Amino acid sequence: MRPIRPTETARPGRRARRRPSGVFAATAVAAVLALTATACGPEEDNAGSTPSASADQSSDGKVTLPDDLKNRLKEHGIDPDKWRDGEWKNWDKDKWLREAKDFVNPIIEGLWDPDRMREADKPPENPVDNDISGDEGVTDPTPAPIQAAGVATPYHDSAPESGKLLFDGPQGSMVCSATVVKDPANPGKSNMVWTAGHCVHAGKKGGWYRNIAFVPAYNNDGLSLKELETAPKEKIAPYGVWWGDWAQTSEQWISQGAAVGGQGAPYDFAVLHVTPEKGASGKSLEETVGSALPVEFNAPAVPEIADMTATGYPAAPPYDGQKLLQCKDEPGRLALRKDQPTMYRIGCTMTGGSSGGGWVAAGQDGKPALVSNTSIGPVTAGWLAGPRLGEEAEGVYRAVSQKYAGQ
Repeated sequence: MRPIRPTETARPGRRARRRPSGVFAATAVAAVLALTATACGPEEDNAGSTPSASADQSSDGKVTLPDDLKNRLKEHGIDPDKWRDGEWKNWDKDKWLREAKDFVNPIIEGLWDPDRMREADKPPENPVDNDISGDEGVTDPTPAPIQAAGVATPYHDSAPESGKLLFDGPQGSMVCSATVVKDPANPGKSNMVWTAGHCVHAGKKGGWYRNIAFVPAYNNDGLSLKELETAPKEKIAPYGVWWGDWAQTSEQWISQGAAVGGQGAPYDFAVLHVTPEKGASGKSLEETVGSALPVEFNAPAVPEIADMTATGYPAAPPYDGQKLLQCKDEPGRLALRKDQPTMYRIGCTMTGGSSGGGWVAAGQDGKPALVSNTSIGPVTAGWLAGPRLGEEAEGVYRAVSQKYAGQ
């Protein structure tokens, strides 16, 4: 079994990842150094900023960085100008920052242009074994495949919280799916996004991915790949591009997560705090898209849940990553090891690229709530599994919320 990996341009799309994780309660906080640079020349508007540090604008209109931010970047061996000009493509082991405190995601304005967003959906071919006979613990029979169905267009009317996550890894541009979630510290004004841990960090053999950005309601009208080739950016990203200025995933994923085999999967979740590429507009992400889902921790056990709906942008064949799809099924249980939390599992034909997409079920108040996210699936693409969100997930969620409380 393999994780539903992010989809990469240089490799075939992968599926969600399985990950074991010990029963550690530790969580990883990723401090972000944010700045705005331009990928399109000096005439670009570079007014982006974050609560942690902001770029100043000189009298000639050029962006200058505060001395403290320059120094923090230099501590990581990062020259802002070189990073903007392509130094971020250096994936040498010594340059690939992996610890929680090392997350650096400078905004490179214009990097995610329409062509790059579209081409990031080229799926990789890295299949994994479908045999899970070695799994231990409580596992229900393999569910029957549920054919993924297209979400009604415009996507914003049907699933306003859903979107695509774009980022770069050593093999090229990659994609996952993600969901706008509520922020307890900023009611009605959330800038928080939920996704899978493997969509922001490579796990035990790698570090933080780069140029992480969220596009809510990507391809809102469900245009074909051919139509998207000539579509303006407003059609592809109708609610803008939102860069991650803070990222946090579980310590279990960072220490144990693996590309294949399921290591770290029960703790495969992450929360991003985002900021608009074009700088502060006065509106939060939640206000911009008009919705955000609450997150339900310690959701009911499998027998008590009638059904779950998984949503995402699958990019590995037979899909092309441009359409938003869903699967709805009664969940079963999947246990990778006896000492790890049991995961949810549903029948679904979605493939790589759907990783990180939210799983929604009725919450304790009977209203829709996010209860999991796509993590792993087999090469046959007949089912998906996602973590049951417990105290570790809640710790990550509340830490990100408190970091930006009142901002």
